[in-house]
Amino acid sequence: MKPTYAGLDIGACYTKCVIIDDQGAIESLAVTPTGFDFEENAKKVFEKATKGVDGRVLGICSTGYGRKNIGFAHFNKTEITCQSMGCFREFGVEATIIDIGGQDAKIIKVDPEGKRLDFKMNRKCAAGTGAFIEEIAFKIRIPVEELDEIAQSATDEITLGSFCTVFTATEILAHVRAQVPLPNIVRGIFRSVAKRISEMDYFSTRVIFTGGLAKQGSVLSKMIAEETGSEVLVPRNPQITCAYGAAIYAKES
Repeated sequence: MKPTYAGLDIGACYTKCVIIDDQGAIESLAVTPTGFDFEENAKKVFEKATKGVDGRVLGICSTGYGRKNIGFAHFNKTEITCQSMGCFREFGVEATIIDIGGQDAKIIKVDPEGKRLDFKMNRKCAAGTGAFIEEIAFKIRIPVEELDEIAQSATDEITLGSFCTVFTATEILAHVRAQVPLPNIVRGIFRSVAKRISEMDYFSTRVIFTGGLAKQGSVLSKMIAEETGSEVLVPRNPQITCAYGAAIYAKES
């Protein structure tokens, strides 16, 4: 049996597991809602990811919001560290990483060798996070996964004056009552997120956009490029880059 290594990213909303081989290539991955019991769900996603993989898992690294709750992991690393590793291994360039998570937004800078230079995190407000988008989507009764397609057909966009989720929802309802086309409203929601992110820090010429909201060619990725003035790179699977980085650390340990 060949050696394999696992990275577990226990996020506030989703838990991700990536299995890599001895060369660092991804063998398998799995994603599940985090739920209430961090370790139980981590075990489930680990079993799902390892099912059918012809190899023995020699190392497990946990990361993310609930990384210290995973008793079967051999060690843990912060999501800042693992996200830096995962993104650099995929692109191998100096960049500013924008990671929009469920409960926070992170800005991480890495140099041409992949060394982390600096990071900032937004934790005090939901604005600019996945939770903001999910809450607004719930208010307007539209699944999050449909928002991008709706925004693609917009002819204009509303301007939201507040970053607070509660006040923003009130603003949006006012636009709905005024019969503003839904695509224009959704596009305005994405713009508010992009602006909030761009105000967190200064950005290098390249941005790597990760997290569940990241998608190549999406309205949000284009807006981040506009607001930051940077080239935006999106990983092949932007939701699992942090777990991938954790798996690399499991291998290198």
